[in-house]
Amino acid sequence: MQKAIDAHFHIWRQKDQPWLVGPMVPRIFGPYEPIRRDYPITEFLEDQQGSGVEKAVYVQTNWAKEDFEKEVAFLQKTADETGWPHAIVGYADMTVDDVRPQIDRLMKYPLLRGVRMQLHWHETPAFRFAAAADQVIDPKVRENVARLKDYGLTFDLQLFPAQMKDGLTLVGENPETNFILTHAGMLTGMEPETTETWKAGLRTLSAAPNVYAKLSGLGTFAHRNDPDLIAYIVDNAIEILGSDRLMFGSNFPIEKLWTSHAELIKAHRAAVAKHGAKAGADIFWNTAQKVYRPV
Repeated sequence: MQKAIDAHFHIWRQKDQPWLVGPMVPRIFGPYEPIRRDYPITEFLEDQQGSGVEKAVYVQTNWAKEDFEKEVAFLQKTADETGWPHAIVGYADMTVDDVRPQIDRLMKYPLLRGVRMQLHWHETPAFRFAAAADQVIDPKVRENVARLKDYGLTFDLQLFPAQMKDGLTLVGENPETNFILTHAGMLTGMEPETTETWKAGLRTLSAAPNVYAKLSGLGTFAHRNDPDLIAYIVDNAIEILGSDRLMFGSNFPIEKLWTSHAELIKAHRAAVAKHGAKAGADIFWNTAQKVYRPV
Protein backbone atom coordinates (compact mmCIF):
# COMPACT_ATOMS: atom_id res chain seq x y z
CA MET A 1 0.00 0.00 0.00
CA GLN A 2 1.25 3.45 -0.93
CA LYS A 3 2.41 5.40 2.10
CA ALA A 4 0.44 8.53 2.91
CA ILE A 5 0.51 11.76 4.87
CA ASP A 6 -2.85 12.79 6.28
CA ALA A 7 -2.55 16.55 5.81
CA HIS A 8 -5.70 17.53 7.70
CA PHE A 9 -6.94 15.91 10.89
CA HIS A 10 -8.07 16.93 14.36
CA ILE A 11 -8.01 15.64 17.90
CA TRP A 12 -9.56 17.30 20.90
CA ARG A 13 -10.73 17.26 24.48
CA GLN A 14 -14.35 18.32 24.57
CA LYS A 15 -13.74 20.65 27.51
CA ASP A 16 -11.43 22.79 25.35
CA GLN A 17 -13.95 23.29 22.55
CA PRO A 18 -16.62 25.94 23.16
CA TRP A 19 -18.53 24.70 20.10
CA LEU A 20 -18.62 21.14 21.49
CA VAL A 21 -19.90 22.10 24.93
CA GLY A 22 -22.31 24.85 23.91
CA PRO A 23 -25.76 24.39 22.39
CA MET A 24 -26.15 22.54 19.11
CA VAL A 25 -26.32 24.93 16.16
CA PRO A 26 -26.58 24.36 12.37
CA ARG A 27 -23.16 23.62 10.88
CA ILE A 28 -21.90 22.88 7.39
CA PHE A 29 -21.29 19.23 8.23
CA GLY A 30 -24.78 18.67 9.63
CA PRO A 31 -25.79 17.12 12.97
CA TYR A 32 -22.72 16.39 15.08
CA GLU A 33 -23.88 14.75 18.30
CA PRO A 34 -21.54 11.74 17.83
CA ILE A 35 -18.45 13.96 18.05
CA ARG A 36 -19.55 16.00 21.08
CA ARG A 37 -16.97 14.13 23.14
CA ASP A 38 -13.23 13.66 23.50
CA TYR A 39 -11.43 12.50 20.36
CA PRO A 40 -7.92 11.55 21.52
CA ILE A 41 -4.88 10.66 19.44
CA THR A 42 -5.27 7.02 20.45
CA GLU A 43 -8.66 6.86 18.75
CA PHE A 44 -7.34 8.55 15.62
CA LEU A 45 -4.53 6.01 15.43
CA GLU A 46 -7.06 3.20 15.76
CA ASP A 47 -9.29 4.77 13.10
CA GLN A 48 -6.52 5.03 10.51
CA GLN A 49 -4.77 1.74 11.31
CA GLY A 50 -3.93 -0.13 8.12
CA SER A 51 -4.56 2.91 5.93
CA GLY A 52 -0.94 3.47 4.95
CA VAL A 53 -0.84 6.80 6.79
CA GLU A 54 2.63 7.26 8.25
CA LYS A 55 2.47 10.96 9.16
CA ALA A 56 -0.30 13.43 9.95
CA VAL A 57 -0.77 17.19 10.13
CA TYR A 58 -2.98 18.56 12.90
CA VAL A 59 -5.16 21.57 12.04
CA GLN A 60 -6.66 23.92 14.64
CA THR A 61 -10.13 23.21 16.00
CA ASN A 62 -11.48 26.54 17.29
CA TRP A 63 -10.48 26.59 20.91
CA ALA A 64 -11.41 29.84 22.64
CA LYS A 65 -9.37 32.61 20.99
CA GLU A 66 -7.45 33.39 24.15
CA ASP A 67 -6.35 29.74 24.36
CA PHE A 68 -4.51 29.76 21.02
CA GLU A 69 -1.20 28.92 22.67
CA LYS A 70 -2.71 26.25 24.92
CA GLU A 71 -3.92 24.42 21.80
CA VAL A 72 -0.49 24.26 20.19
CA ALA A 73 1.11 23.36 23.52
CA PHE A 74 -1.34 20.48 23.92
CA LEU A 75 -0.54 19.16 20.45
CA GLN A 76 3.21 19.50 20.95
CA LYS A 77 2.93 17.59 24.23
CA THR A 78 0.85 14.91 22.51
CA ALA A 79 3.49 14.57 19.80
CA ASP A 80 6.30 14.41 22.36
CA GLU A 81 4.49 11.59 24.16
CA THR A 82 3.12 9.57 21.23
CA GLY A 83 5.01 10.57 18.08
CA TRP A 84 1.81 11.99 16.54
CA PRO A 85 1.13 14.49 14.98
CA HIS A 86 4.13 15.33 12.84
CA ALA A 87 3.24 18.96 12.11
CA ILE A 88 0.86 21.50 13.62
CA VAL A 89 -1.29 24.21 12.07
CA GLY A 90 -2.31 26.48 14.92
CA TYR A 91 -4.60 29.47 15.26
CA ALA A 92 -3.78 33.15 15.31
CA ASP A 93 -6.25 36.02 15.14
CA MET A 94 -5.41 37.86 11.95
CA THR A 95 -7.87 40.68 12.71
CA VAL A 96 -5.84 42.20 15.56
CA ASP A 97 -3.63 45.26 15.07
CA ASP A 98 -0.45 43.18 15.14
CA VAL A 99 -0.43 39.38 15.18
CA ARG A 100 3.28 39.09 15.88
CA PRO A 101 2.99 38.79 19.68
CA GLN A 102 0.74 35.76 19.14
CA ILE A 103 3.06 34.21 16.56
CA ASP A 104 6.07 34.82 18.80
CA ARG A 105 4.40 32.76 21.51
CA LEU A 106 3.66 29.92 19.09
CA MET A 107 7.10 29.75 17.53
CA LYS A 108 8.62 28.04 20.55
CA TYR A 109 6.75 24.84 19.64
CA PRO A 110 8.95 22.90 17.20
CA LEU A 111 6.13 21.30 15.20
CA LEU A 112 4.37 24.55 14.30
CA ARG A 113 4.26 24.90 10.52
CA GLY A 114 1.43 27.32 9.87
CA VAL A 115 -1.76 28.96 11.03
CA ARG A 116 -5.39 28.89 10.04
CA MET A 117 -8.06 31.47 10.63
CA GLN A 118 -11.26 30.42 8.88
CA LEU A 119 -12.40 33.17 6.54
CA HIS A 120 -15.21 31.43 4.67
CA TRP A 121 -18.51 33.23 4.21
CA HIS A 122 -21.57 32.06 2.29
CA GLU A 123 -25.00 33.43 1.50
CA THR A 124 -26.43 30.42 3.35
CA PRO A 125 -26.30 31.40 7.05
CA ALA A 126 -25.43 27.89 8.28
CA PHE A 127 -22.34 27.90 6.05
CA ARG A 128 -20.93 31.16 7.39
CA PHE A 129 -17.92 31.53 9.61
CA ALA A 130 -16.22 34.82 8.75
CA ALA A 131 -17.65 38.17 9.80
CA ALA A 132 -18.10 39.22 6.17
CA ALA A 133 -17.54 37.89 2.67
CA ASP A 134 -14.62 40.25 2.12
CA GLN A 135 -12.88 39.68 5.45
CA VAL A 136 -10.13 37.91 3.49
CA ILE A 137 -9.05 41.34 2.19
CA ASP A 138 -9.67 43.27 5.39
CA PRO A 139 -6.68 45.63 5.83
CA LYS A 140 -5.66 44.14 9.18
CA VAL A 141 -5.91 40.59 7.84
CA ARG A 142 -3.71 41.57 4.91
CA GLU A 143 -1.15 43.25 7.16
CA ASN A 144 -0.95 40.26 9.47
CA VAL A 145 -0.82 37.61 6.77
CA ALA A 146 2.04 39.58 5.22
CA ARG A 147 3.97 39.07 8.46
CA LEU A 148 3.94 35.26 8.17
CA LYS A 149 6.83 35.23 5.72
CA ASP A 150 9.14 36.48 8.44
CA TYR A 151 8.40 33.30 10.39
CA GLY A 152 8.37 30.85 7.48
CA LEU A 153 4.79 29.86 8.26
CA THR A 154 2.03 28.73 5.91
CA PHE A 155 -1.57 29.95 5.91
CA ASP A 156 -4.50 27.55 5.57
CA LEU A 157 -6.96 29.48 3.43
CA GLN A 158 -10.60 28.44 3.86
CA LEU A 159 -12.88 30.13 1.32
CA PHE A 160 -15.94 29.49 -0.79
CA PRO A 161 -15.66 29.93 -4.59
CA ALA A 162 -17.33 33.36 -4.59
CA GLN A 163 -14.50 34.63 -2.36
CA MET A 164 -11.62 33.34 -4.45
CA LYS A 165 -11.08 36.53 -6.43
CA ASP A 166 -10.41 38.30 -3.14
CA GLY A 167 -8.39 35.27 -2.08
CA LEU A 168 -6.13 35.76 -5.09
CA THR A 169 -5.52 39.35 -3.98
CA LEU A 170 -4.32 38.13 -0.58
CA VAL A 171 -2.22 35.33 -2.03
CA GLY A 172 -0.75 37.52 -4.73
CA GLU A 173 0.46 40.04 -2.18
CA ASN A 174 2.42 37.32 -0.38
CA PRO A 175 4.44 35.33 -2.93
CA GLU A 176 6.87 34.11 -0.28
CA THR A 177 4.13 32.43 1.78
CA ASN A 178 2.51 29.12 0.90
CA PHE A 179 -1.30 29.09 1.08
CA ILE A 180 -3.24 25.85 1.36
CA LEU A 181 -6.83 25.94 0.15
CA THR A 182 -8.86 23.95 2.66
CA HIS A 183 -11.29 21.25 1.51
CA ALA A 184 -10.45 21.83 -2.17
CA GLY A 185 -12.43 25.05 -2.27
CA MET A 186 -15.61 23.76 -0.61
CA LEU A 187 -17.89 22.53 -3.39
CA THR A 188 -21.38 22.73 -1.86
CA GLY A 189 -23.37 20.73 -4.41
CA MET A 190 -23.47 19.20 -7.88
CA GLU A 191 -25.85 21.62 -9.58
CA PRO A 192 -24.26 22.83 -12.86
CA GLU A 193 -24.09 26.47 -11.75
CA THR A 194 -22.47 25.44 -8.46
CA THR A 195 -19.84 23.21 -10.06
CA GLU A 196 -18.98 25.79 -12.71
CA THR A 197 -18.55 28.50 -10.08
CA TRP A 198 -16.33 26.15 -8.07
CA LYS A 199 -14.13 25.32 -11.06
CA ALA A 200 -13.87 29.00 -11.95
CA GLY A 201 -12.78 29.72 -8.39
CA LEU A 202 -10.05 27.08 -8.56
CA ARG A 203 -8.85 28.51 -11.87
CA THR A 204 -8.68 31.96 -10.30
CA LEU A 205 -6.47 30.79 -7.45
CA SER A 206 -4.40 28.54 -9.72
CA ALA A 207 -2.86 31.70 -11.18
CA ALA A 208 -0.78 32.00 -8.01
CA PRO A 209 2.04 29.42 -7.85
CA ASN A 210 2.10 29.58 -4.04
CA VAL A 211 -1.41 28.09 -3.74
CA TYR A 212 -1.88 24.43 -2.85
CA ALA A 213 -5.12 22.62 -2.07
CA LYS A 214 -6.24 19.84 0.24
CA LEU A 215 -8.43 17.01 -0.97
CA SER A 216 -10.05 16.99 2.45
CA GLY A 217 -13.54 17.38 3.83
CA LEU A 218 -15.09 16.32 0.53
CA GLY A 219 -18.12 14.90 2.34
CA THR A 220 -18.73 18.14 4.23
CA PHE A 221 -21.85 19.17 2.33
CA ALA A 222 -23.02 15.76 1.08
CA HIS A 223 -22.77 14.27 4.59
CA ARG A 224 -21.57 10.96 3.18
CA ASN A 225 -18.53 9.28 1.67
CA ASP A 226 -19.35 9.53 -2.04
CA PRO A 227 -16.71 7.97 -4.33
CA ASP A 228 -18.24 9.60 -7.42
CA LEU A 229 -18.14 13.04 -5.82
CA ILE A 230 -14.57 12.49 -4.66
CA ALA A 231 -13.56 11.40 -8.17
CA TYR A 232 -15.21 14.49 -9.67
CA ILE A 233 -13.34 16.81 -7.33
CA VAL A 234 -10.04 14.96 -7.81
CA ASP A 235 -10.36 14.97 -11.61
CA ASN A 236 -11.04 18.68 -11.81
CA ALA A 237 -8.52 19.67 -9.16
CA ILE A 238 -5.77 17.77 -10.97
CA GLU A 239 -6.76 19.32 -14.29
CA ILE A 240 -6.77 22.86 -12.88
CA LEU A 241 -4.00 22.80 -10.27
CA GLY A 242 -1.92 19.73 -11.11
CA SER A 243 -1.21 16.86 -8.74
CA ASP A 244 1.95 18.53 -7.43
CA ARG A 245 -0.22 21.18 -5.75
CA LEU A 246 -2.67 18.75 -4.13
CA MET A 247 -2.59 16.72 -0.92
CA PHE A 248 -4.88 14.25 0.85
CA GLY A 249 -6.50 14.98 4.20
CA SER A 250 -9.03 12.89 6.11
CA ASN A 251 -10.69 15.71 8.08
CA PHE A 252 -11.22 13.17 10.87
CA PRO A 253 -13.16 13.01 13.09
CA ILE A 254 -15.63 15.23 11.18
CA GLU A 255 -15.85 12.69 8.37
CA LYS A 256 -16.29 9.98 10.99
CA LEU A 257 -19.84 11.26 11.28
CA TRP A 258 -20.63 9.30 8.10
CA THR A 259 -17.73 7.01 7.19
CA SER A 260 -14.68 5.10 8.35
CA HIS A 261 -11.14 6.23 7.67
CA ALA A 262 -10.58 3.04 5.68
CA GLU A 263 -13.51 3.68 3.33
CA LEU A 264 -12.59 7.35 3.00
CA ILE A 265 -9.00 6.81 1.95
CA LYS A 266 -10.07 3.91 -0.27
CA ALA A 267 -12.31 6.28 -2.24
CA HIS A 268 -9.52 8.85 -2.52
CA ARG A 269 -7.00 6.25 -3.62
CA ALA A 270 -9.38 4.95 -6.30
CA ALA A 271 -10.04 8.47 -7.59
CA VAL A 272 -6.34 9.28 -7.79
CA ALA A 273 -5.18 5.92 -9.18
CA LYS A 274 -6.45 6.55 -12.71
CA HIS A 275 -4.18 9.59 -12.93
CA GLY A 276 -1.04 7.51 -12.58
CA ALA A 277 1.76 6.83 -10.14
CA LYS A 278 3.13 10.38 -10.07
CA ALA A 279 -0.25 11.80 -9.11
CA GLY A 280 -0.52 9.23 -6.34
CA ALA A 281 2.92 10.03 -4.98
CA ASP A 282 2.21 13.76 -5.11
CA ILE A 283 -1.22 13.68 -3.48
CA PHE A 284 -0.52 11.12 -0.79
CA TRP A 285 3.01 12.19 0.11
CA ASN A 286 5.15 14.63 -1.85
CA THR A 287 3.05 17.79 -1.70
CA ALA A 288 2.32 17.60 2.02
CA GLN A 289 5.95 16.72 2.72
CA LYS A 290 7.12 19.78 0.82
CA VAL A 291 4.56 22.25 2.17
CA TYR A 292 4.22 21.18 5.81
CA ARG A 293 7.61 19.51 6.37
CA PRO A 294 6.29 16.93 8.86
CA VAL A 295 9.05 15.44 10.99
